[in-house]
Amino acid sequence: MSNHESSYVPKTRIEKWFDERLPLPRMVHSSFIDFPTPRNLNYMWTFGGILSFMLVVQIISGITLAMHYVPNDKMAFDSVEAIRRDVNFGWLLRNIHAVGASMFFLAVYLHIARGLYYGSYKAPREILWILGVIIFLLMMATGFMGYTLPWGQMSFWGVTVITNLFSAIPIVGESVVKWLWGGYSVSGVTLNRFFSLHYLLPFVLVGVVALHVWALHHVGQNNPTGIEIQTKSDSVPMGPYALMKDAYALFGFLLLYAWFVFFAPDYLGHADNYIEANPLSTPPHIVPEWYFLPFYAILRAIPSKLGGVIAMFASIVVLVFIPWLDTSRVKSAKYRPMFKYFLWAFFFTVIALGYLGGKPAEGTYVMWARIFTAYYFAFFLIIMPIVGLIETPLNLPRSITEAVLGKGGGALPGTVATAQAEKR
Repeated sequence: MSNHESSYVPKTRIEKWFDERLPLPRMVHSSFIDFPTPRNLNYMWTFGGILSFMLVVQIISGITLAMHYVPNDKMAFDSVEAIRRDVNFGWLLRNIHAVGASMFFLAVYLHIARGLYYGSYKAPREILWILGVIIFLLMMATGFMGYTLPWGQMSFWGVTVITNLFSAIPIVGESVVKWLWGGYSVSGVTLNRFFSLHYLLPFVLVGVVALHVWALHHVGQNNPTGIEIQTKSDSVPMGPYALMKDAYALFGFLLLYAWFVFFAPDYLGHADNYIEANPLSTPPHIVPEWYFLPFYAILRAIPSKLGGVIAMFASIVVLVFIPWLDTSRVKSAKYRPMFKYFLWAFFFTVIALGYLGGKPAEGTYVMWARIFTAYYFAFFLIIMPIVGLIETPLNLPRSITEAVLGKGGGALPGTVATAQAEKR
């Protein structure tokens, strides 16, 4: 996809002079206007653009908030309140940034779900997928450190609990915790360190996102059929077709975003975090933000502290190996009837773990958390490899064009089924 012809033509002498010395406009035009896009993309492919927009929003609003925020344990909580009450439009900036974190994660979870359903992790997009997982990890680290900054009760005790988990790591665990804390307990030094990292990591995120977009434009986009672009009729230029679809989806997403910003800015937060941090008063139930709850449930489902930490990190690291764990030659779950049901059960599992992560770690909540945790790992380590070998997929269309136009049913009878039979 990186070798497609560009239609960019400099219109003035200045543009021609600039293009001969630094062809930046040509590169942008080639990547975002002329780039061939599969003609059958649905609205699930718009979340990449939405995520790019949200990253810019978070960086701009975060830089502005940093001008007024005081990373000191005695002043942090009051500075956040001052931003909301005394800074011109500070309430809006704070709401945009706080709600934006939740919208960012909502979009990335839908983006990941689309990739799993349509097999966007399969060859030749393995590096693209791995870069996406790295972006997800950086988002989680940035979000966790940002949750510390209001220095409310849930911020303080959430950091205390989560950072203490690293002490379970043999040999180096205690040293890692002391380094994170900047001492022997969570204090203003910890807050200052987390503020610095929270400010730095988004710019690292921009670099990895640039690599992610570069990899995408090199191998091309996947599509609902999982068939690569074969002829010119299989694709349309990104501009204006895909760009207009992205803009329309972004507008709808912004309506949801704006509703939370203006009408329910605190709905997605925890009430205890609007109480100033008190090291002498522990909240009855410590929970992270909603987008961490599935992994928090996995952590608490394991009776061993070290085992819980390993399981929590493994639940994310396992995503890196999906391109090799899935043994099917067919990308899209649309043509994999058996795999599709297991995948929908996996989506339900993640939602259930999110619900259980917000509940007390006791009674039936723990039992169900262990059941869903078992299915979470079984899906990747057992179901994906085995189903890919035994499943007989549906017939695939000959091309993207036939999938769209439906000529003669658009299928090569038995082609994929025969290949699977020969594989077995």
